[in-house]
Amino acid sequence: MSRHPAIWPAPGHHLRTRRPDHPVLFFAPGALRATAARFQAGFPGLVTYAVKANDAPEVIENLVGAGLAAFDVASPDEMERVRAALPDAVLHYNNPVRSPAELAVARRMGVASYAVDDGGELQKLIAAGPAAGLEVAVRLSLPIKGAAYDFGAKFGADPARCAELLQAAVAAGFTPAMTFHPGTQCADPAAWRAYIFEAAQVAEAAGVRLARLNVGGGFAAHRGGPAPDLEAIFSGIAGAVRAAFAANAPALVCDPGRAMVADAFTLATRIKALREDGSVFLNDGIYGGFAEAPILGNVARMRVLSPEGVVRLGRAQPRVVFGPTCDSLDRLPGTLPLPADAAAGDYVLFDGMGAYSTATVTRFNGYGGIVRATVHALA
Repeated sequence: MSRHPAIWPAPGHHLRTRRPDHPVLFFAPGALRATAARFQAGFPGLVTYAVKANDAPEVIENLVGAGLAAFDVASPDEMERVRAALPDAVLHYNNPVRSPAELAVARRMGVASYAVDDGGELQKLIAAGPAAGLEVAVRLSLPIKGAAYDFGAKFGADPARCAELLQAAVAAGFTPAMTFHPGTQCADPAAWRAYIFEAAQVAEAAGVRLARLNVGGGFAAHRGGPAPDLEAIFSGIAGAVRAAFAANAPALVCDPGRAMVADAFTLATRIKALREDGSVFLNDGIYGGFAEAPILGNVARMRVLSPEGVVRLGRAQPRVVFGPTCDSLDRLPGTLPLPADAAAGDYVLFDGMGAYSTATVTRFNGYGGIVRATVHALA
């Protein structure tokens, strides 16, 4: 039996006690529950969690403990993970492309809501059997700016096609709804407002009263600088719905993933080497916890600790940072401002790393094995 506590006071305590030579992802359940409470208190509708951001059992279980009872799932595997934590959870299948086999699993699992953006996908739902009580959310796509990147090239239909799909869904006996995604790392309430007003126009053109409007995920996580103002987005969504729909306002639902889980985790990496040219090699890189770095850029919330847990306070010095693999592409974008007194063996901690740090990890070159540890606080 281990003499070490199952829950550590903070990452620094674990690092100076254990001196791990592998990446460690520290999880603070209290931080996750606090974020869930923030969404539930501020968002004017049903809050679900997009499991794709982090499907770890402890994440889903803590969200269930925080009161979430509905989840956005994108595959049968995610359905199974949610059902293991909450057998009667409400499942929203918002991945709009499904094979017949996947759809059969979804119907067996009792999925309550399906997103569609194509006539062929709607026909699959119709062919799967009686539609009584099932919700179909037609996914809208617009050329809206304000996010790090959007999904419009892959998912979503234009307003005219959405109106046709809504009419077809009603004719087939489904409960009509609409959904959209404003784009990843979106911090501008105007993006949601534009989508909401367009959704109202689509519903009016189709002659359909929406039962529900899913305003998607996209809520920005805190990666650097001031933290995103989620309450301003919540307020903007509520105001836009009132203005756009008036007496025909649908019920609202959102499915945050990144913004829900990011702040509950800190990733600790270790400096393997400081090269003569000033570059740094870490024990994790783009094939591990930093898979999103080439797309979204570096997480700027970071600090460096000595093996004894002392914070390095030297003048910030820009350094090229490589990951541990033999691939020369395994490099973080640009440079990172590391303290001048940083040394080999030090730990570099990155906050806000709960989303897509383990969900997309590989084991290339035998790296990518990120160990998890639970802490009371991440500071």
